[in-house]
Amino acid sequence: MKTYNIQGMHCASCAGLIEGRLMKLTGIKQVTANFATAKAQIEYTKDPLALGLINKEIKPLGYTLVEAAKHSMTGLNNSEHNHLIVLAAADKQLPAELVALKTKTKFVLPISLAVFALMLMEIAARAFPWVPKLSYSMELFDLVTLVIATVVMFWVGWPFLQGVGRFIRYGAANMDTLIGLGTLTAYLYSVMVVLLPSVRLALRLPENIYFDVTIVVIGFVTLGKYLEASSKLKTGEAIEKLLNLQAKTALLWRAGQEIEVSIDQVKLGDMVIVKPGTKVPLDGVIMEGQSSIDESMLTGESIPVDKTVGDMVVGATFNQQGYFRFKVAKVGADTVLANIIKMVEEAQGSKAPIQALADKIARVFVPVVLGVAVLALVIWLVVGSMFLGFATALSYGLLCFVGVLVIACPCALGLATPTAIIVGVGKGATKGILVKSAEFLEKMSQVDTVVFDKTGTITRGVPVVTDTVSLSESYSSADILRLAASVEKFSEHPLAKAMMREAASHRLDLMAATDFLALSGVGVKAKLGNKDIYIHKPSSADQEETIKTWQEQGKTVVVVEVNSVTVGLLALSDVLKDNIKEAVVLLGKEKIKVIMLTGDNHLAARYIAGQAGISEIIAEVMPQDKADKIKELQAAGNIVAMVGDGINDAPALVQADVGLAMAGGTDIAIESAGITLLHGDINKVWQTIKLSRATIRTVKQNLFWAFIYNAIGIPLAAGLFYPVFGWLLSPIFAGLAMAFSSVSVVANSLRLKTKSI
Repeated sequence: MKTYNIQGMHCASCAGLIEGRLMKLTGIKQVTANFATAKAQIEYTKDPLALGLINKEIKPLGYTLVEAAKHSMTGLNNSEHNHLIVLAAADKQLPAELVALKTKTKFVLPISLAVFALMLMEIAARAFPWVPKLSYSMELFDLVTLVIATVVMFWVGWPFLQGVGRFIRYGAANMDTLIGLGTLTAYLYSVMVVLLPSVRLALRLPENIYFDVTIVVIGFVTLGKYLEASSKLKTGEAIEKLLNLQAKTALLWRAGQEIEVSIDQVKLGDMVIVKPGTKVPLDGVIMEGQSSIDESMLTGESIPVDKTVGDMVVGATFNQQGYFRFKVAKVGADTVLANIIKMVEEAQGSKAPIQALADKIARVFVPVVLGVAVLALVIWLVVGSMFLGFATALSYGLLCFVGVLVIACPCALGLATPTAIIVGVGKGATKGILVKSAEFLEKMSQVDTVVFDKTGTITRGVPVVTDTVSLSESYSSADILRLAASVEKFSEHPLAKAMMREAASHRLDLMAATDFLALSGVGVKAKLGNKDIYIHKPSSADQEETIKTWQEQGKTVVVVEVNSVTVGLLALSDVLKDNIKEAVVLLGKEKIKVIMLTGDNHLAARYIAGQAGISEIIAEVMPQDKADKIKELQAAGNIVAMVGDGINDAPALVQADVGLAMAGGTDIAIESAGITLLHGDINKVWQTIKLSRATIRTVKQNLFWAFIYNAIGIPLAAGLFYPVFGWLLSPIFAGLAMAFSSVSVVANSLRLKTKSI
């Protein structure tokens, strides 16, 4: 799949036109054009088509695809990747189209407001005797407005005229076509009345001038397009902020010297120095020193993380204190930051299933509106003439024809879903919640069952010493731990490392061991001075009640012998992650069923689940059978989210309605999951549900108002309510309403930024 920027895209119906035309090309499997992001994602059946061939199909309609290299770092080498980031951070200029809109808006808006004010004063003078009537020459006013309307029509409104031209030549209509037809009709009729009065008299047409309609409608619509474009830029701020996080330089250690170089000159294997108060430039492994690093850009958490030799550091994180050197392990498109941007960008450009209805309507919207406008004019001429006379009926018919074309706009429908998705996905990224596509965000809002894998998800996935018991008066609990750690320091076994960490946390001085011997599958032996120490797993001869209790709790028991006499016991176990109880409580309050899925036996699983506050467990399940358990839950009518580590849980993550992978800071691109939660923070599961619900709620609000707006506005503009209530909608007010309908949808989506999750 390739992503392209779209130039010349103005409305939701444009997206439908582009998709329809490109799907006709051989070699293209799927096209998704996104109005909110002005990007197209094209999936090819085999090799990508030449860009020239693609543009040949859509260029006559006013659209052009260009390579979306500026924000997409996938596949770039290190130099290209970093160069583009520097460009994105330095370039503060507005897009060319927005600059042009701004210039036109500055010109036309004051004129439009002045004409609009005159119109309001004239209406008020007719309705209220106390409002003074303006005294001016109508002939002079008509000539002045003719000149202004001509400039507005053929400069500011040129895109609308182009839309009319494409409609006549190719039959392709969009929002520009509607505005162009409406304002051009009003303009040409007014020109005929002013410059060709004999023609008007011969045809017995009403002496009405609509230059004000042309000026004000184009002015308000142009203002609306400018505000809409400006607002849409704000929805994509997440990408820009992520791009700006990248450090611009790195301090290398070469030949015993510190050398500052541009980030694009750093290569794999380089040794980089990081001083206090500076950014980590790229991803790598600490080789010397230690520090506390602020990783909030990855996790959303402000608490710094302690790092020492052997730990991974991630580019764009902030070194708060401490001096260290690290070896560069990832550059360019392989870095964590590049992968985050890639995932966020793809998700923001994807479409949620809820958008399907809006897309279908947008595709047929413009032709239907054209039909309604023509039908309204015909009915006014045929039926209206019977009751109002031809001149009045024609005048009303023209107003309704223009009003329907102006007020009808598919943009609000087209923006309803993507703007909310863009903001929601961007907000999630800043909190360490990476959404692969909008589809998963929508599904997450419907989830009623969350299934947690145990190891590495509910628990930390690393054994720790939980209990130490002395069985001899000669040794304290600390002595037992000290003896075990002194022997185990020669072992690479995970349990040995756990004992070493526990001893270090208690600041125990370890003794010198000799004659170390590892007994495979049993334990280890060594001499500490004149004592023979044997550290082993319990045998059938060990009947200590404590051992049985610990084993029932799923703990691993270690026996410590001194000169063939058992002097103590240690229990090791995987422990719960921080905040797991809080997360389970929050999910329960929202009536979400929580289940723990594990391969442990029922007794051990029940013990861990009880500590976490989880009442329902599925135990003794092999990794390959986890997906079947998810299927069973789905068959019972549950919408299931599976939370796992993305490795052994991959089949279950794929089977679930939504798979959430608990990832470390350097492992973010887990293909089997729809959503990746950075740094394994269990509370992010609840935050993801809150985010998805808030986002989809905003989408539904946007769609509701977009549908209601058009359902009421089009009949009102067509004059449907005139026979009963005497209501007619001036095209000027129609233009004002249309201009702000799209802006209101975008503004509602931007409210998501203020929501707390």
